Amino acid sequence: MSGHIVLERYLWFDQQVHLHLYPNARTLADRFEISPRTAQRCIDFLRDRLQAPLEYNAAKKGYFYGQPSFQLPFTQVHQHEILALLVAKNLLSQSAGGFISRAIDQFGKRLLTQTEDLGLTAEHLDQAFSAQWNTFAPSPAETFRKVVDALLKKRLLSFNYCSPQQPGDPTHRQVEPHHLQHYLGSWVLLGRCRERQAWRKFFLSRISSLKVEKTVFAPLPPEDWQAQIEGGFGIFQGSELVPVRLSFAPARAPWIREQHWHPEQVFEELPGGGLVLGFPVADFREVKLKILQFGADVEVLEPQELREEVAREIEVMGKIYK
Repeated sequence: MSGHIVLERYLWFDQQVHLHLYPNARTLADRFEISPRTAQRCIDFLRDRLQAPLEYNAAKKGYFYGQPSFQLPFTQVHQHEILALLVAKNLLSQSAGGFISRAIDQFGKRLLTQTEDLGLTAEHLDQAFSAQWNTFAPSPAETFRKVVDALLKKRLLSFNYCSPQQPGDPTHRQVEPHHLQHYLGSWVLLGRCRERQAWRKFFLSRISSLKVEKTVFAPLPPEDWQAQIEGGFGIFQGSELVPVRLSFAPARAPWIREQHWHPEQVFEELPGGGLVLGFPVADFREVKLKILQFGADVEVLEPQELREEVAREIEVMGKIYK
């Protein structure tokens, strides 16, 4: 007999117990059109093999849980799996042209068929969770699919890449894909560029004329490229990290205290309620933009080079708004 049919019996019986309806072998048999003997074997399996704390109430002529908080172990796993899938679907639904969310939908529907009796329907979960990204660069579904295919099969990629600095002048690249990173809603490929003979990052949204070549390459070990995706603040990484210290005004400090900027961030409390935030940075481009969004509520304490870059930017902005 199909396993999911038997599982449905356990789920239904467990639900009836939690609803204090005192089910028994007869109600289980009637619900699933099975013999009372088969129904009793299911109840015995719940109690003896799945460790359900079932107790019989003679007055109610049915079962209840001696420990009301008990949950079936496979029910807990299914709930966690489905919640994880749904959150992933919402987080990634737009960033790959719907490719990921469609795949998650297909897998999620198979899981949900086992737990609808518990209220875990696709509609209910979809209404309960959402995610919203802004200022990200979505990538076409076909681009995402091809990049993933080449990454997993260790195949060379060739494509045209258009940088924001040269929007009308794309360059042709041959790249050995090593890692695909989801960063603030955008997909970024880390690869060894054969033209530059160096590690480069490519936003999938800027790739065109993409082709998965037949050439198979030997990926380099993670220790050769790990520093390109982690270490400092933001998307721009490197082997040399510089400590940054930012002083936030008392009015802004409560928001900063609850934020996660970097795994190695350090807080220093200041008299009067101010706050100093410290973390490592490999490149000033992104952190400078982050600093500027806080206006006069933040001051760069160090390094001096970053402080001077921010000061020059503010001077230019002052001339625009003067």
